[in-house]
Amino acid sequence: MAVDPKTVAKLRADTGAGMMDCKKALLEVDGDLEKAKDLLRKKGLEVAAKKSGRSTNNGWIGSYIHHNGRVGVLVELQCETDFVAKGELFQTLLKDVCMHIAMANPVATKREEIPEDLVARERNVIEAQVPPGKPPEVVAKIVEGKLNSYFQERCLLDQKFIKDDKQTVNELLTEYIQKIGENISVGNFSRFELGAGGD
Repeated sequence: MAVDPKTVAKLRADTGAGMMDCKKALLEVDGDLEKAKDLLRKKGLEVAAKKSGRSTNNGWIGSYIHHNGRVGVLVELQCETDFVAKGELFQTLLKDVCMHIAMANPVATKREEIPEDLVARERNVIEAQVPPGKPPEVVAKIVEGKLNSYFQERCLLDQKFIKDDKQTVNELLTEYIQKIGENISVGNFSRFELGAGGD
C-alpha cells in the first residue's frame, strides 16, 4: 500500500522521528496515524533502554532565574558527545529541566538519592496517620502507597513535567533520547530560593 506523504509529514512533526521510520511505521499499521505513533513510541523506548547504559561524559550546565528574581537553578545535563550538547534540541531540554526544577522543587534526581533520614521521617508520619486496628499487611500497603506518592512529589525523574502533566520528567528524557539518538541523564542540580537558606 502507498502511504500519503502528508500523513508521513504529520507523524514526523508529532513524534520527531525520522522520515523513513515514520514511513515504515505507517506501512506496518496500514496508515493508521495513532497506531503508528504508538509503534514509534514503543520502538523509541526500546532504543532509549539500549542507550541508557552508555556513559554520559559530555553535556552542558544550564541556569534559570525566575522572572521575580527569587528562585534560581543550576543544572548539569549530561550526554555522550560535545556535538549533541551544543545542539538546539539538547539546549531546549536543558531549559525545560531548569524551569521544571525551579517550579517543582525536587529534593533529589532519583528515589535512591533521597536522604535516609527524610524517608524514615516521612514513613513515621505516614504510619502515625494510619487508623489503629488495621492488619499489618494493610498498614504496609498504605505506607508503601503513600511513600510512593511522596517520591513522585519529591524525586525529579518521578515528577509530572510542569509543561505536560501527562508525562514524567523521566519520560521526557526518554523522548529526547529517542529524538537525539544519545543517552541523556541529569547530573547535579542546585535550586536557590531567596530567604530559604536560613539566617
